[in-house]
Amino acid sequence: MNWLDEGALYSQISVFLREDLGRGDITTQSIIARNTRARGRFLAGEKMIVAGLEAAEEVFMTLDSEQQIEAFAADGEEIEGGKVIARTTGFADILLAGERVALNLLQRLSGIATLTHQFVKAVEGTSTVIVDTRKTTPGLRMLEKYAVQLGGGRSQRFGLDDAVVIKANHIAVAGGVGEAVRKAKEALGHLHKIEVRVANERELREALKYEADVVLFEDLDATELGRLVGLSRELSAVAKIEYSGNVTLENVRAFAEAGADMISIAALTNSARAMNVSFQMQQF
Repeated sequence: MNWLDEGALYSQISVFLREDLGRGDITTQSIIARNTRARGRFLAGEKMIVAGLEAAEEVFMTLDSEQQIEAFAADGEEIEGGKVIARTTGFADILLAGERVALNLLQRLSGIATLTHQFVKAVEGTSTVIVDTRKTTPGLRMLEKYAVQLGGGRSQRFGLDDAVVIKANHIAVAGGVGEAVRKAKEALGHLHKIEVRVANERELREALKYEADVVLFEDLDATELGRLVGLSRELSAVAKIEYSGNVTLENVRAFAEAGADMISIAALTNSARAMNVSFQMQQF
């Protein structure tokens, strides 16, 4: 499953199922005879980038290790509405017990992948990369960042332990941009790149004076971003530029054309709309 930790995924899905099932599916238990067999299929209700098929299969396999999904699309594939994404056959009570959790994951992750794909298409032809943030659903970060990658985006950092990003509160406590960058470089050494958020031209000059590797601009208009990017290129030939804040599908290209190397978008993982996917069953 690409870079996903399958062991971590398995344990998460067990938690998701316990939350939904509680002491058991009393609706199914009261009206469906045990050992009843059924077919189920996932149907796309709209155009989308598929994401979460393997997670959906893991839901059913957690309930019944023999259960498998026959996929007609792959994670990361763009499909049209009306397409059967996958189908499965098994015991009806297993399919009914797992359908909601499987659908929640498939709808949520496909929504993230689809929105990411739209942003990636919007900056096509530029050198800008669309990246995610840590603004994810607790417990779903691994899956949500996986969906971003399926949509063509990249992961900025997974957690606080794998990259240095100095923000406004760090700067306020550390005593300034330059001091924060200096302390980070001194403490971590040459193997760690240092990214720092700068609010204006003065902070940009200070960050680059102390050889920050990446400067992060937030909440500017495209014209001002372009001016500061130009200044940054004059001051450093190697520092990268990231932009974040007030980014929409309508204006993202303007920020890309202003010179941002990366545009980080919180909406990818905290505001993506769930895709229209249904799970349809019949007895056989």
